[in-house]
Amino acid sequence: MTILVLGSNGLAGSAICRNLKLNNRKFIAATRNDVNLLDTKAVDEYFSKIKPKVIIGAAALVGGMAANIKHPVEFLTNNLTIQNNTILSAANNNVDKYIFLGSSCVYPGKAVSPITEDQLLTGPLEKTNEAYAIAKISGIKLIQSFRDEYSKNWVSVMPTNLYGPGDNFDLTNSHVLAALIRKFYEATIQNTSQIVLWGSGNPRREFMHSDDFASAVTYVMDNYNEREPINIGTGIDISIKELAEMIANISEYKGELRWNIEVPDGTYQKMLSVSKLNNLGWKSQLVLEDGVKSTYEWFVQNYTKTRLNVPVNLTI
Repeated sequence: MTILVLGSNGLAGSAICRNLKLNNRKFIAATRNDVNLLDTKAVDEYFSKIKPKVIIGAAALVGGMAANIKHPVEFLTNNLTIQNNTILSAANNNVDKYIFLGSSCVYPGKAVSPITEDQLLTGPLEKTNEAYAIAKISGIKLIQSFRDEYSKNWVSVMPTNLYGPGDNFDLTNSHVLAALIRKFYEATIQNTSQIVLWGSGNPRREFMHSDDFASAVTYVMDNYNEREPINIGTGIDISIKELAEMIANISEYKGELRWNIEVPDGTYQKMLSVSKLNNLGWKSQLVLEDGVKSTYEWFVQNYTKTRLNVPVNLTI
């Protein structure tokens, strides 16, 4: 059984490839050099050539809050195009299983934490990443529609906030944890007296190491076949302020932390319910502080060659 991993250079995709290799699974790691996922014809020709039986759709245009606010057109159109091209071509080429990677941002902005899968489409989305969320919801619905109309064994997973080696560490376009790691490292080596951080620090978020996530994805691939999406997370959250203090301690930063309350916080709390995943037989194994420490160490070791300045139109 050949497994095709789309977006294999990205944070989630590269971790999934590592997990598949660790478990001696046969897979193909596709990058933008192999196929342009924005090109319908190129995607169909590529799928026809390699004939995958399973596709893990980890390719997407991703970014943090600032990038989402600034570039809603790109987040909506790029992700819709990638999803439509790959899902429709998977159908044309008789792919047995498609694992679509959604996002926790598809849930309403005021969803009650821990957020259960049945809260999808029960209220307005968080405005700061609405375009990205709408694209992901469209992908989830397309997967469900293929199940309903053509009896496809295709599923959607809802990742929480991911971090880990190979992340995007661009201060403008990255997610919060990666941005904090870079901020604290650079402030430490430059002996900066203070760091200014986004928002109040009060919002609470759930974070999951990419290798932990990859383990869950491969488990779901082998053990889950239901119409409804399934959340993948740790079921544990932390405030952004607590996270910043954790990274300050790991980096041994001694300066002052200042919070810029003039910028938006976004949703106050976002933590997924992982009861369905736990009942399926999988539970998160990696403690947050251990994962953040190993990621910080990886960043320090790879500082000169990691992704520090990534344009928002980069598709992974």
